[in-house]
Amino acid sequence: MAYQNFTDLDVYKECRQYRIAVSSLVKTHFPPDEKFRLSDQLLRSSRSVTANIAEGHGRHYYKENIQFCRISRASLSETLEHLITAFDEKYISDEQLIAYKAKVDMCGRLLNGYINFLKKQQKPRDED
Repeated sequence: MAYQNFTDLDVYKECRQYRIAVSSLVKTHFPPDEKFRLSDQLLRSSRSVTANIAEGHGRHYYKENIQFCRISRASLSETLEHLITAFDEKYISDEQLIAYKAKVDMCGRLLNGYINFLKKQQKPRDED
C-alpha cells in the first residue's frame, strides 16, 4: 500500500517519536530558568524536524520536498547541538546524550534515505 500523506512515512514516524522524547526530556530534566532559553530552543528545533517533513510533503514537487527535508536534517543537527549543551550544563547524563545521539543518527539515516528516494523519483521538469 502506497502512503497517502506525510504521517504514513517511516521517516516522519521516527522523527515524531524523537520529538516526543525530546519534549519529555525538557519537561523532566531542565530547570525553570531555562524555560525561555535552552528549553525553548530544543523544543523549537525538534519540532522543526517534523514540521519541515510535513511542509515539504505538502509542496507536491520533488525539488521543494527535498529542500524541506534538508532543512529538517539541519534542524536535527541543531537539536543535537542543544542536547550537547544540555549535557555540558549537566542537565542530562552522558548515557542520555548517547541515547539521544543514536536517535538523531537513526532519524538522519531515514531522512537521507527519503531524500535519495525523492531524487530518484524526480521528473525532468522537477530538476531545474
